[in-house]
Amino acid sequence: MNPSPGTLSGSGVGATPDPSPIPSGRLHFYVNTTPFTLDHPAPELTVLQFLRQEGFTGTKLGCAEGGCGACTVVVAAWHAAAGKVTHHSANGCLLPLCTLDGKQVITVEGIGTAKAPHPIQERLALMHGSQCGFCTPGIAMSLYSLLRNNPTPAVHDVEEAFDGNLCRCTGYRPILDAAKTFVVPQVTPDLGEAAGHACPGAHGCGRTSCSADERSACAAGDQAKLADIEDLHPIDTTAGLKFRPYDPSQDLAFPTALVDYVRSGGSATGNEGDSVAQGGRPPHVFRGEVCEAFHRPVTLTHLLQLKRDHPDCKLLAGNTEVGIETKFKSQPYPIRVYVGDIPELQTVEVLGDGVIFGANITLSIFEDELRRLVSSQAAEHTEGFRALLANLKWFAGRQIRNVATLAGNIATASPISDLNPVLLACGAILTLQASGAEPRRVPITEFFLGYRRTALAPHEVLTAVYIPFTRPGQYVRAYKQAKRKDDDIAIVNAGLFVDLEVRTAATTPGWVVRDCRLAFGGMAPTSVQAKTAAQVLIGQTLGDPVGLDHLLDAVRDEFRLDYTVPGGMAEYRLALTTSFVFKFWHEVSSLLNVGGYAADQVDVTRELLREPSRGAQYYGPVQESAVVGQAVPHLSGLKQVTGEARYLDDIPPYSRELYGALVLATPARAVVVSIDASAALALPGVVRFFDHRDVPGDNKFGGIVADEHIFSEGEVNFAGQPLGLIVAKDQMTAQRAAKLVRVEYDLQDPILTIDDAIAHGSFYDFKRLLERGDVGAGFAEADRVFEGEYRVGGQEHFYLETQASLVVPKGEDDEFEVFSSTQSPTEGQHAVAHALGIPSNRVVCRTKRLGGGFGGKESRATPLSCALAVAAYHLNRPVRCMLDRDEDMITSGQRHSFLGRWKAGFTADGKFTALAVDFFNNAGHSLDLSLAVLERAMTHVDNVYYVPNMRVTGKVCRTNIHSNTAFRGFGGPQGMFVMEGLIREVADRLGLPVEDLQQRNFYTSGQTTHFGQLLTDWHFPQTWTAVHQSSRFAERRAAVDVYNRTSRWKKRGLALVPTKFGISFTALFMNQAAALVHVYTDGTILLSHGGTEMGQGLHTKMAQICAEELGVPLADVYISETATDKVINTSPTAASASSDLNGMAVLDACNQINARLRAFRERMPGAAFKDLAKAAYFDRVNLSANGFYKTPDIGFNWETMTGRPFFYFTMGTAVCEVELDVLTGDHVVLRTDIAMDVGRSINPAIDIGQIEGAFVQGMGWATMEETLFMPNGTLVTRGPGNYKIPGFRDVPRDFRVQILHNLQYTELKTIRSSKGIGEPPFFLGTSVLFALRDAIKAARADPALATSAGLRPVDLANPVALTGETGDNDRLVAMARANPVILNAPATAESLRMACQDVIAQSCTIPSALKAGKQPWAIRV
Repeated sequence: MNPSPGTLSGSGVGATPDPSPIPSGRLHFYVNTTPFTLDHPAPELTVLQFLRQEGFTGTKLGCAEGGCGACTVVVAAWHAAAGKVTHHSANGCLLPLCTLDGKQVITVEGIGTAKAPHPIQERLALMHGSQCGFCTPGIAMSLYSLLRNNPTPAVHDVEEAFDGNLCRCTGYRPILDAAKTFVVPQVTPDLGEAAGHACPGAHGCGRTSCSADERSACAAGDQAKLADIEDLHPIDTTAGLKFRPYDPSQDLAFPTALVDYVRSGGSATGNEGDSVAQGGRPPHVFRGEVCEAFHRPVTLTHLLQLKRDHPDCKLLAGNTEVGIETKFKSQPYPIRVYVGDIPELQTVEVLGDGVIFGANITLSIFEDELRRLVSSQAAEHTEGFRALLANLKWFAGRQIRNVATLAGNIATASPISDLNPVLLACGAILTLQASGAEPRRVPITEFFLGYRRTALAPHEVLTAVYIPFTRPGQYVRAYKQAKRKDDDIAIVNAGLFVDLEVRTAATTPGWVVRDCRLAFGGMAPTSVQAKTAAQVLIGQTLGDPVGLDHLLDAVRDEFRLDYTVPGGMAEYRLALTTSFVFKFWHEVSSLLNVGGYAADQVDVTRELLREPSRGAQYYGPVQESAVVGQAVPHLSGLKQVTGEARYLDDIPPYSRELYGALVLATPARAVVVSIDASAALALPGVVRFFDHRDVPGDNKFGGIVADEHIFSEGEVNFAGQPLGLIVAKDQMTAQRAAKLVRVEYDLQDPILTIDDAIAHGSFYDFKRLLERGDVGAGFAEADRVFEGEYRVGGQEHFYLETQASLVVPKGEDDEFEVFSSTQSPTEGQHAVAHALGIPSNRVVCRTKRLGGGFGGKESRATPLSCALAVAAYHLNRPVRCMLDRDEDMITSGQRHSFLGRWKAGFTADGKFTALAVDFFNNAGHSLDLSLAVLERAMTHVDNVYYVPNMRVTGKVCRTNIHSNTAFRGFGGPQGMFVMEGLIREVADRLGLPVEDLQQRNFYTSGQTTHFGQLLTDWHFPQTWTAVHQSSRFAERRAAVDVYNRTSRWKKRGLALVPTKFGISFTALFMNQAAALVHVYTDGTILLSHGGTEMGQGLHTKMAQICAEELGVPLADVYISETATDKVINTSPTAASASSDLNGMAVLDACNQINARLRAFRERMPGAAFKDLAKAAYFDRVNLSANGFYKTPDIGFNWETMTGRPFFYFTMGTAVCEVELDVLTGDHVVLRTDIAMDVGRSINPAIDIGQIEGAFVQGMGWATMEETLFMPNGTLVTRGPGNYKIPGFRDVPRDFRVQILHNLQYTELKTIRSSKGIGEPPFFLGTSVLFALRDAIKAARADPALATSAGLRPVDLANPVALTGETGDNDRLVAMARANPVILNAPATAESLRMACQDVIAQSCTIPSALKAGKQPWAIRV
């Protein structure tokens, strides 16, 4: 937001004529219980920056734009007039430090410690709600804020508490489970149809899908009568735990010294007296470099004087808009005025005909006031208020609403403002005021003059907003569609108002439109009214279908957008605008029961909302062991949730440490003509600028081949390529200086997309081929041959901790210590040594933990470490850098986008005869790991299906985008997506149920894959059967079909999706690991291994193995870090193989220790381990062991297509049910069931956490995570503002996960017969997309939706939609055959809406002739 101030002038409350006190430059506030008094703090400093400088590093930087919640703090303030303390959550990354006078900031450190955690912290940690832990402090503080304001929340309150927080690891379910333990009264989740019937028997199987007879048998203990499916054992995450009770009286108190400070008028000693009216604080002014003056007035008079004296000053309250503009758009705003502490602007006055809101009221308080008004006023008066509440429900996150203001949202004049269209519909009137002048009242309909231009004069401020009550016959509704339901900016939103009167005349009886306002955001440079359409509507009789036709035609004619329109999505935006008007017409008609619209017809009007979520997790009996197989919480969980866990940028600054900021190229393809760093070097505090000429060793690096430069040597190959590095005294100076470096380019045309690369023949010199059988003969014998293609987009890793590194020169012999947030410390070690031209034995790389990785820090952590090492080498000083979110997304690469062209042959009964697939992946400007990613896609395209004759080819495209890299699944999901897509398309064309075609082609045990690997321990069929039965798939299939026959504009879909994922590095040499076990004489153990901890629980599992093998308590095993001077030549923590590799190495080391202790155990039976260790020490026995392991019997030769690339497969199946709003493309995931074969789990809680997290991440890739580039190669999606990962509300409403047990393994030779689990479940997230495809099929088959009949009211006795007769299924099959749904990934709301091909979508489609020769505003690559 860009908040402007407000007041109630004109409503009896005016600006006081008293002169304001002399502003102070002193800031007094508390952090937790620590007081701070600062003289002239830098006005550019945020609360987050200050906290971290002062050592409160539990508060994290995740995005710097208020979009992820990692920086969440709670701000407490004493309100003298009300005599109470308020608490609200806020984003520390945006909140200016200079706004804190007289307030208390509460951080995660302030509410508890790992040894004495707050109940919130304890429950999050012990209930598995923290994986990588980087987001966890912010999540804890959001929950803390909820409980401080509502200590007895309902489930609904808990579900809404996290709308401003993101987590990339957990899948959210365990966090919500932990939070719901604070719900009063406690409720047991209703798991649907079997509610109240789960586990009535003593054996506690946990099954919820039993028949009535089975439940009776279960209760009677008659096991013989139970269905023959595997018993399920629910995980009880609270078993054996006694949580600390939550006592609100024990929460952190507001300092009495601050109460005295506020009461005394701003004196820290209480001696200044009542210098400000009503005991308020004095005004302030703080002066800085970029921001020359930051004013904090405390009266309206002072504010108006400031606006008079500085008409160009920037007003701010929440800093939610200004903070982003200054950070990311380099807007200087030299004079800023904070208006958040002016009481006159925060009052509410109820009049006889409406309400006057102080314009600077926060949106959270605005919500509260609206709710109060709705509950206290007659319903007919509050139509507008209810519409505003509906809109505010989806407005940003709670942290933003707590500080953003009504005035800010209005005066910013954003074309996609959430509130402005609704305020236009309500007929709001704004009060504008200037110093020495009478207030003027301006209707909001006259306020917006153009893009970011309003009727505000330079010296005026917006002081009040009047919203009239509605009258009988008036209706107001708000609609919004975004990429993600929660915390997202609108694609299109609407505020729609109609004023009706009853006419009894014979010519036009009924409800006639007397007046209307149809306002929209996202359809013009500013919020705009459909004035022509409104004129068409006025005089129409509500419910008249002909009138609706005319209205929709008028809306479309008024808002048709050009294909190249800024923001893109021209067709979709028009479809949304039309659909919103259609919804509004239907909703009001239904309310009044006119024109054939019935009040109980909620099909069109019902908003898709995810009900409160619930989940269940099942696994078999744990292994009979003390530690391994137990559901142990993450060993760092309590440290993470209390802010004590140290991530890279939490390392305290070294003496003489400097900060580095990358200078990045702006064009996608160019030649550098000149670089001028003189302006940057002239900035005080800047030390030096480095470029490729300063690299002492080799400027090249690379994962497979060294084809990438640390710093460009004159050619620019992508927008974001590092040209150099500015080093300065601190982060703020370095980043400011980096923007001052001037670069001149000779621009060239970039190659961006896969299609561009194919057209230009731009490929890397690698081709791959896999072939089995005679493909030509297979096609010849096929009864049917089909062809097609599928495209899958990229995906941003969005680990919450961005790339970060700290390079420390040791001062002698060219020794360097590299602290890196990397999945591959050894690669970092070697790359830095290579760049500096020194031996690897002079470089030690250390990794404590990562705040998420997902493959994005396997190879892409290297460039930053190398750049910093160059500076540290020359300056002999430590140099640090943690990339901002936008820098990370621009430079670090993503999941590869893929194109798969396929041709498939089938018999008449649906059996594969042949398949040919040609893959192309978009590598970007360097090869990185793209070849290996392509290879895995090629080996996984078969998924679980046997194809007798098969040929797969692959090419790697060279383009001018960032270098794409490893990401969870490493190409496997892209390959499987093509197969699952074609399976469904072929099933439709053959007229077969998808599940039938799938089952007819399943592998059977003993068959070989298309790359020649024998399938052993083939338990995939068990996962399919288990989830098919436990989800009651057949019954739900029938129910979905019935629903779709009677619901027109809401459709449901159901999908079964399997996965088979090969575990091993495909590069043979990487399948090795080592571990180091030190046993100390007190019996404690220090364990080191080659894997890094990034939230997947690897350290926890390794400690469990070590404790089990040595027979010691888990608490006696400690893992400090991963370091190249302890375990050498490590492989990356990737490929889901780290538990296998490192676990076996740990086992080997423990076996050595046990062998050495065997004699002492025999001599000292029953002795404690510490006594054994001490005895061995005195007997001069080595108590340190270096374990090693290499995976046996694997290796694949791509030239001869022989060998065994994978040690084994992890497999599973998911069933997903969704509901789709045909009119908007919005959807909800109603239920997901997953069954996985993970071997014998080392830690079932961690494994289930990986399954849930991977599923949600895969769901995001498949549905909402859309990477977009400008046609010139600039990345558009570079932060949470425009790149959307799933949030709390996106998870399945009902989420059930089971790990199969009692499976027999004859060939699985892994540690404790466990399996890798990090990547395999990811692909199951596509079950959401394929269920949506199923819903779209139903929409296309509905005869009403393809014609204007779909715009008519449904005759409930004889609906136009499908009726359930036999012929309806025939029509469904025929429609699918003739027009199969081709759904690429991601299937965004735009894709889903337009794919329905209903009458509205068709009417909004831009003809091909009007697109010819034009490029859309943004493109997928």
